[in-house]
Amino acid sequence: MKTILKYLKPYYARMLAGFLIKLTGTVIELMIPYILSHVLAEAIRMKISDIVYWGLLMIACSAIACVFNIVANRMAARVSRNFAETLRRDLFIKTLRLSAAQTDKFTVPSLESRITTDTYHVHSFVNMAQRLGVRAPIMLLGGIAITLFMDAYLSLVMIAVLPFTLAIIYFISKKGVPLYTKVQRSADSMIRVVREDSQGIRVIKALSKTDYEHRRYDKVNLSLVRDETRAGVIMGSVNPAMTTIMNMCTVAVIALSVGRVNDGLSRPETVIAFMQYFTQISMAMMAVSRMFVMYTKCAASANRISEVMNEADDVTVKSKADYPDYATDFHIVFDNVDFSYNGNKNNVENISFALSKGSSLGIIGATGSGKSTVIKLLLRFYDVCKGHIYISGEDIRTIDKKRFYAMFGSALQHDFLYADTIEENICFGRNLSHEQVAAAARIAQADDFITSFSEGYRHVLSQHGTNISGGQKQRLLISRAIAANPDIIILDDSSSALDYKTDASLRMALKQNLKDTTLITVAQRVSSVKDCDCIIVMDKGRIIALGTHDELMAKCNEYREISDSQMGGAFVE
Repeated sequence: MKTILKYLKPYYARMLAGFLIKLTGTVIELMIPYILSHVLAEAIRMKISDIVYWGLLMIACSAIACVFNIVANRMAARVSRNFAETLRRDLFIKTLRLSAAQTDKFTVPSLESRITTDTYHVHSFVNMAQRLGVRAPIMLLGGIAITLFMDAYLSLVMIAVLPFTLAIIYFISKKGVPLYTKVQRSADSMIRVVREDSQGIRVIKALSKTDYEHRRYDKVNLSLVRDETRAGVIMGSVNPAMTTIMNMCTVAVIALSVGRVNDGLSRPETVIAFMQYFTQISMAMMAVSRMFVMYTKCAASANRISEVMNEADDVTVKSKADYPDYATDFHIVFDNVDFSYNGNKNNVENISFALSKGSSLGIIGATGSGKSTVIKLLLRFYDVCKGHIYISGEDIRTIDKKRFYAMFGSALQHDFLYADTIEENICFGRNLSHEQVAAAARIAQADDFITSFSEGYRHVLSQHGTNISGGQKQRLLISRAIAANPDIIILDDSSSALDYKTDASLRMALKQNLKDTTLITVAQRVSSVKDCDCIIVMDKGRIIALGTHDELMAKCNEYREISDSQMGGAFVE
């Protein structure tokens, strides 16, 4: 909850003002039964004008209490709204800044749940705490204080049960945090399945696996229902228990008050006022119990939010004293790099190569050979376990992140397009001119199909670009990668949907227009890398061969087999 309190700190003054307004309204509301008892006690001796006066006073007290409560509630709503907006924004920003390893640890569905459901639970509790957090305790304590003054004997009945009610609230609420934490984890699993199915809906329909996905969804949905039911039953037992205790107290008070009135120890008007106070106290106790139930949800969600917000940055800028510069004329250098995702077995091992500025590198190999892992290490999505990666002689761990990522333009395997215009998808919020966007599209062989749309570059794409073909989507992603004229362009399996002729035209355009840019191409097809200055062949996380296309055809059996199997040794130029 420390994280939540930190975000509430800027609103303390506004919350205090709301609390004072709510306090004033509640105290005035507590006076109404007392005024009523006075009117009943003195009614016989009062004039009509006096009765009207006291009646108007009661109406005024009700009106003032109502207005004060409305004002305080509106202030509470604004505070909770603004607080939640800031919390969601910072949580979203923190989520975007998590490293790849941290995102893997939390999982994307869980992060989505924390930004949406968990922040909603916290928002609801903060709102309720401001509305009932003052009124309920004041109503409870103030009501008890006034009833002690009016008839201490009857008040003792109510005071006697308070420890039992507080004990029930405490012990049941204590179970709430782990219960609702489990509920949120089940919600994460359900969101994961929904996310997977929504992204793969076309594949599911094409393979007639709708029933299978229904069963898979039902499994996680039923698990969530079971966890919610268990949490709901246990936490919901607070209200029935409280209602039973308060009703028993009501019966006890009525029974005792009959004898006291008959014995002349109390008066009927006192009992009437007392019962009104008792009703207010009962409602206050019920409100307190609801707050504790909401608190358990809030605490569970706040812990999940804090886990993300307090996650230390594991990809930090290191000191050059620890990772000194390396004297070299090469633009990119991999020096004996090892890396493991799980810390047990290396996924890539002994990766060493060097690239001059403006040169091109092709990386080819079987699925799972470590091609994309090399790219992730170069982009510093993960830090190497051993060795060094240098750009212009600087270890990438010592380069400021903003300057570092500005060096790159990338079109990765699972890149995305969002629901906006083609121009904005290429521009990607970088304030590029239309001329830059169009020039990039021409190089990426995308301009022809873009201008074939009646809206041209203003044509709106659907989410994930489902209203264009796979090849068109890849050309837009390549356009985005090269639009800002970066120092290094990475194309990771980004031309697999292109026909050979378009692929060849793309490679030719990249070579002619980006002469000073270092180009790294990861591909399954030999035709996509054959013109590169250097080609790396990878297998099982290692470099098994390195050289030009002709050199590899002569000395690397694996490369030659790939080439022959794809094109029979011939290529479309």
